[in-house]
Amino acid sequence: MSEKTVFIQGAISSEFIAQAIAKHQSKHTIGAHNIFLGQVRADDIEGNVVKAIEYSAYEEMADEAMAIIREKAFAQFDLVCMHIYHSLGEVKAGEICLFVFVSATSRKQVYEATETIVNWIKTEVPIFGKELFENSTFTWKKNT
Repeated sequence: MSEKTVFIQGAISSEFIAQAIAKHQSKHTIGAHNIFLGQVRADDIEGNVVKAIEYSAYEEMADEAMAIIREKAFAQFDLVCMHIYHSLGEVKAGEICLFVFVSATSRKQVYEATETIVNWIKTEVPIFGKELFENSTFTWKKNT
């Protein structure tokens, strides 16, 4: 299995997402796609509003965890294609930080696969988010 590039510096742009979708129009065995986009929220935490999240990762370990997720997803679901992209660095409120794109011959597989894959990413990949507040303080984000 080839290594896939997972991490992107900064926010994931709408142009990047559109290009990923367009590349799949020539794959005629695909009958359904599902996309999950994780967006940074301007949460209010004890009176402090999140202006951005600064993502970091233990990249070698995270790449390994993502490869395992990829293997599990293809073993468990009848997928034709799967892509995962996650931001590193600062991503402002309203910007996209996670892009999961799965394709299969039928829609049932893509719905189930997407939810499972996102849950695996949240629980198994060493990606850390530092919530940066408007008042110049920060806290470490806890995945839920």
